[in-house]
Amino acid sequence: MENLKLNETPIRTARNFNINNIKLENVEFPEDIQNFKNLRVTGNDLKIDINSPKNNSNLTYGLGDILTNQVNENSNCNLRVLVDKKENSQTLIEFNFNEENETLIDNVEIIANEGTSATIIIKYDSKSSIKCYHNGIIKTKACKNSNVKIILVNLLSIVSNNFISIENELGEGSRINYTIIDFGGKNSITNYYSNLIGDYSENTVDTVYLGKENQLFDLNYITELKGKSANVNMEIQGAIKDNAIKHFKGTIDFKKGCKKAKGNENEFCFLLSDKAKSLGLPMLLCLEEDVEGNHASSARKNWRKRIVLYYE
Repeated sequence: MENLKLNETPIRTARNFNINNIKLENVEFPEDIQNFKNLRVTGNDLKIDINSPKNNSNLTYGLGDILTNQVNENSNCNLRVLVDKKENSQTLIEFNFNEENETLIDNVEIIANEGTSATIIIKYDSKSSIKCYHNGIIKTKACKNSNVKIILVNLLSIVSNNFISIENELGEGSRINYTIIDFGGKNSITNYYSNLIGDYSENTVDTVYLGKENQLFDLNYITELKGKSANVNMEIQGAIKDNAIKHFKGTIDFKKGCKKAKGNENEFCFLLSDKAKSLGLPMLLCLEEDVEGNHASSARKNWRKRIVLYYE
């Protein structure tokens, strides 16, 4: 059993907000980690090395040292995906959990060469109510003028633990579009970080979540804009009911040198019961002039009363 403090915000806020991090007690770590064998890849347009050597992932943020080290030291599935075609190609990567494959610690590296395009769907699914454990890292490097669309689907059982760290690096004129569908897990904890180094780079992330019973979602999205006229847009929407809890932390950080950059984030949550709880923390940080940033967080309770907080 482990007690974990995860998903730290890049800037500390008042402690009474209870959103600077998430604390989980008595998390069961797998002891006997076997190779994850129930992996299926559909579409062969991309070069995918399923048995790639372990790649130590030094994350800028991530969920925390304990989970990052677990992936670096004990991963049981390592994938390297190379995008090398200009025509848009689509690949589906499915991790199917069952009684023989209950634990997945995956390390996924995606590299899009200059001028290439691809759509990659990564799906985590358990067909029964088995208690699964997932801890993964997905790192994507989009080279100059490449275009990568990634669809991430979490359909694990609601008695599972789901931990995922995502890190993107965007070169000049590149685009990364993330769609995250987050339905599964008793605890579903996500850290998303994008480093927009290149001029005219663009990152969009669209997330939908649905929580019920005692599910906990903690979403920490961080983007740093460094290139001129870089652009980021976050849209996070979902609904929770019963005793479910959702935390959203969204940070758009305008770094020196990103003149004429734009950043927008919008988070909206439906509260479908009186016991469901939602916390939102949208943040804008800025070290540059001539940039545009907007963020908003809103919630509607029981479909009748809407409370909206805007920050500009």
